Amino acid sequence: MTPTYWRQACQTLSACDPIMQQLIEQFSDASPVSRGCAYTTLARSIVGQQISVKAAESVWQKIIGSLPEITPHVIAAADHDLLRSCGLSARKIAYLQDLSQHFSEGNLSKIAWTGMEDETIIVQLTKVKGIGRWTAEMFLIFHLQRPDVLPLDDIGLQRAISQHYFDKQLVDKKTMHELARSWQPWRSVATWYLWRSLDPLPVEY
Repeated sequence: MTPTYWRQACQTLSACDPIMQQLIEQFSDASPVSRGCAYTTLARSIVGQQISVKAAESVWQKIIGSLPEITPHVIAAADHDLLRSCGLSARKIAYLQDLSQHFSEGNLSKIAWTGMEDETIIVQLTKVKGIGRWTAEMFLIFHLQRPDVLPLDDIGLQRAISQHYFDKQLVDKKTMHELARSWQPWRSVATWYLWRSLDPLPVEY
């Protein structure tokens, strides 16, 4: 389901930032959709680490085609050679299996997340092997649909900001953070449109 705040966020961003207005008009045909499954969202985020959207989707489709279902139990029991044949590195396989263990043991609680601040959730999720701040931020944006997340470590966001705001010059995190002040409290939305400007496939997790 598209976030309930999406239309309001787009109106506010368009009013305060002409570049954002252009991107929102250009890509008005799509918006992020939550997949509704916390485990799948985190697993897809791990799969997508350090590779392109297209490559991540290819690997994910191979995983889906090779396993009967995507659940913590199935991933934990999956043969390593089978997972490697899907395009997963040994490190990502270990991360997925640790994630599976955390879910199987009940260490991650969807009910508890509802009342948590973004930073508190990030701290909780980064206790899982392979989930760093970037992956936790993807979870906040795509699964919990938090409206004001700014993933400063994201390469795509860095590239899009450089391209659209700084004539393709390198940009540091401090500059990115200052630029994004005007996007508050809708930085997740601004981030999504900047991603969308770089890739023909909408970013999904």
